[in-house]
Amino acid sequence: MMRTGIFTFLAFFVYVLVQALVFKNLVLFNTAFCFLYIFFILLLPVEFNILLLMLLGFALGFSIDVFFDSLGLHAFSMVLVAYVRNYWLASITPQGGYDVGIQPSLSAYGLQWFMVYTIPLILLHHFTVFFIEAAGFHLFWHTMLKVMTSLLFTLTIAIILQYLSFGRRR
Repeated sequence: MMRTGIFTFLAFFVYVLVQALVFKNLVLFNTAFCFLYIFFILLLPVEFNILLLMLLGFALGFSIDVFFDSLGLHAFSMVLVAYVRNYWLASITPQGGYDVGIQPSLSAYGLQWFMVYTIPLILLHHFTVFFIEAAGFHLFWHTMLKVMTSLLFTLTIAIILQYLSFGRRR
């Protein structure tokens, strides 16, 4: 248990630093942003306490807000994702249920399940971030373009990293 807590604590700072130092400046065609930090919350174990999950989501989002100067935008989005995550996991429970202590990852449940799990939550996060940033729906199609391209960019990077870590664990 102590080892898991230390690993989670270190992973938190790694996600914040990688997002702030690498992915903050990595933008494709001025529309696709990679918000990889969302996977800190998505890859926590299934049985993780929802209140602690929301607290970690707030701390993570607030840390990103400090680097992005976004006044709580990422904190709100991450708390929302952390809140919805457990309900979404309950609705897509695989046959036989979830294994205790296992991260909901590509290596644990396969690509199809991983896509069904991550795409709606990433979409929720990106939709919240970009539409609040746009301050409404007056730039609807441009904002939807940013949401969809960022979804593809974030998901692609996450799947690549999942496959790289999957190969390392084997």
